Amino acid sequence: MAHIDRQLDVTLSNPTLIEGFPGVGLVGKIIADHLIESLEMEHYANVHCEGIPPVATYQRDQTDLVTPVRLYVDADRELLALQSDVPINPKAASAFADCVSGWFESEDVLPVYVSGLPRDSEAVEPTLYGVGVGEGADQLTELGVNPPSESGLVSGPTGAMLAHAIDTKTNAIGAIVESDPNFPDPIAAQTVINHIIEPIADITVETEELTAKADEIEQARTQLLKRMQQASEESSSAQPLRMYQ
Repeated sequence: MAHIDRQLDVTLSNPTLIEGFPGVGLVGKIIADHLIESLEMEHYANVHCEGIPPVATYQRDQTDLVTPVRLYVDADRELLALQSDVPINPKAASAFADCVSGWFESEDVLPVYVSGLPRDSEAVEPTLYGVGVGEGADQLTELGVNPPSESGLVSGPTGAMLAHAIDTKTNAIGAIVESDPNFPDPIAAQTVINHIIEPIADITVETEELTAKADEIEQARTQLLKRMQQASEESSSAQPLRMYQ
C-alpha cells in the first residue's frame, strides 16, 4: 500500500522540499545528495509508492536496509530532500506523483522540482529557467529568475508532480537548467543551488566540492574521448576500393 513511513518524529512548519530524481545530467540527484551530505540531514522517511522498483538499498556503514526513495530532513532549516537511487517507471509516474504530492499537501510543503535541459554548447555557466504554480511562480519573479526562452515539456516523475500541482492548484517551483546530456553535471547543480534553492529555502550551502567534481568529470571525459578515438583508429574496418586510388 502506498504510504510515507516516517523514521523520525520532528515538527515542521511550511518546509521547503528539494526533489532529487535522476534525470539529464543527474542534476536533481546531485543536488539532493549534496544537500544531505553537506548539511548532515537525517533520514526522515521511507517512501512506498507505485512506480518504485522492488529493490532495497544498503548504505555505507549501516546494516539496516532502506527503500530506494527516501526523505531526509534538517528540522532547524525547515528543509526536506527527496533522494532517489532509482528512476521511476514512466508508466507509473502519475500514480507516484499522486502518492508523494498528496503527502506534500498534507504537510504544507513547498516543493522545488529540478529538471535538466540537454544543452549543445559548453557554456561557462548553464542557463537557468524558472517555472512555477501559484505562489511558486511569484517567488521566481521576485528572485529575478528568467522564464524559459521557448516552449517545452517536463516529463517523467518531475513532470507528473508539476502536473499534479497544476491540477490541485498547489504551490510549486520548477528549476529547468541546461545540463550535459551525457555526463553528470555538478556545475548545473551548483547553478540551481545558488540561484534558486539558497534564496527560496533561506539557507547557505557550500558548493566548492561540486566545482571540484566537475573538474574530475571533465578530466575523465577527456580521457574517455581519447580512448574512444584510439579504439576507433586501431579497430578493424572496411573501406571501398576505388579505381586510381
